[in-house]
Amino acid sequence: MSAAPARLPAWVALSGAVLVGVLTAAQARVNGQLGLRIGDGLTAAVISFGSGLLVLIVLSVAIPGGRRGIARLIDGVRGRTIPWWMLAGGLAGALTVATQGIAVAFIGVSLFTVGVVAGQTLCGLVLDRTGYGPAGVVAVTMPRVAGGALALLAVVVSLQGGVLDEVPGWMLLMPFLAGIGIAWQQATNGRLRQRVGTPLTATLVNFAGGTVVLVVAALVHGVIAQPILMVPGEPWLYLGGVTGVVYIFLSAALIVHTGVLLFGLGAVAGQLLAAFLLDALWPAAAGAGLLVELLTVGIALCSVVVATAPFSRRPRRRQG
Repeated sequence: MSAAPARLPAWVALSGAVLVGVLTAAQARVNGQLGLRIGDGLTAAVISFGSGLLVLIVLSVAIPGGRRGIARLIDGVRGRTIPWWMLAGGLAGALTVATQGIAVAFIGVSLFTVGVVAGQTLCGLVLDRTGYGPAGVVAVTMPRVAGGALALLAVVVSLQGGVLDEVPGWMLLMPFLAGIGIAWQQATNGRLRQRVGTPLTATLVNFAGGTVVLVVAALVHGVIAQPILMVPGEPWLYLGGVTGVVYIFLSAALIVHTGVLLFGLGAVAGQLLAAFLLDALWPAAAGAGLLVELLTVGIALCSVVVATAPFSRRPRRRQG
């Protein structure tokens, strides 16, 4: 087992979490548009995950650290020091990318993001409290609880303006489930990264498992629904996989420095900021309006500030 990495300054780790959120929102828009143009969200998800997997295979073979990580992974699986559930992070990634391909083109990045916020916040609190993440048991202090509550308030605000009348319930449920999966995926990949010594191998495992699941799901869906598939020519529509490689790699590297909840809140802030800009420039079919989305972003940013603020009590002065 490799030595623990040096602790990053809090602002550096949190800035990285915000960048992860920005990349997540960008990937959601790219994959959503790819699903719309192709005519099938699951096929778009296979393309996204499959292209990311190819990039990771090349990097893992070319980089010495990647080869060492694969060797540690094989030894860990053979020696049973790496349990099977540490290899299952790709299931959550598959759900997230499938949700992007199916729903984002209709509900927009903002509504997708607020559903993810709800699931990610609730799951992050539970995982930190139980010590599931790579940072171990992280105290669920009052600032963290208040930050989580503000994040949920942002979700409630974003659903105002008749959104629930325009969007099918299952399209809102899928991002919520994806958010739960993302928090679990980040914690699981972080623990796997500790065992193999590099985020690259943890990300490779994630994409390999997710690609297998998505290929099976797309084949079954193709037999049942028989969608008519198109081949769009714009190159940027195929960048979702590379974007996913970058943010999952960063997640596995940074979450050990922040804990699950704090990382999730930073990522949420980045997601909402990017989602607001994307939906402002590129409106979706359903949405609450720019003013409501701007308010949602403000509340979400406050949730990060509150969650990261030190919580201390000043001793009271004795009278007399």
